[in-house]
Amino acid sequence: MDERFFYELVELYGLYAVFFLAMIEGDITLLLAGVLAHSQFFGEYSFFKVLTAGTLGGVTSDAIAYALGNSFRTSVREYRFYRAARPRIERLTEKFGILSILLSKYIYGLRTASCIFYGVAKMPYQRFIPLTLASCFLWAFILSGAGYFFSGTIETLIGDFHQIGIYLLVIVVVGIVGFYLLERFWLAKKVEEADPERVHKLEHAAQEKLHVLSHEIQEHIHLRRSPKSRRKSAPKQKRLVKNREAKATIKKG
Repeated sequence: MDERFFYELVELYGLYAVFFLAMIEGDITLLLAGVLAHSQFFGEYSFFKVLTAGTLGGVTSDAIAYALGNSFRTSVREYRFYRAARPRIERLTEKFGILSILLSKYIYGLRTASCIFYGVAKMPYQRFIPLTLASCFLWAFILSGAGYFFSGTIETLIGDFHQIGIYLLVIVVVGIVGFYLLERFWLAKKVEEADPERVHKLEHAAQEKLHVLSHEIQEHIHLRRSPKSRRKSAPKQKRLVKNREAKATIKKG
């Protein structure tokens, strides 16, 4: 995907572009969106917004692939890309079980095919969605975080983005392409050779991170409630207290 095309779409459609592009070419999208998040391109909490849009885009794409496999399992089996990917998916599944959903995000050629595979295999939908949600969250966190960190490091070492302009852009793009190729080819091979015990530890860490982030979001929403909503809720709370006191008085009587 051309970087200029990406920036034009994001400038026009913002996070909606990140969401839809994450469904099509998630790696480059998340890396570049992470770079933009560092400059607060998407406003306050830019990185969190990119992480959310990327995760939801990945989950939506996976759910569509799963649905296709589940609905058209007979015809899907005849497609060349599926027949080529199936032996690798089966080996991965035999070695890691359901954790192969988590790992398939980092193996070139298996990302979509693995979701179709689980649809064909009739994995329960309520089991597939939580697994792919955790997988997409970790995937989006790693890639957008890499773009965010890389951009921040370059700016710290060299100077402000607006001052160095095209030089920083070239360095960032080269770094992103390098990371993308590293993730797509070298990391894919390492993942298939990984030790299952290490993968279990990684899954546990991802679940903990997701739980902490969910808790932080709830706290943030609670703290940012407008004064109006607080004033509106105050009379309701007073009525509830009065009702409880009245019930307690009746019981005593």
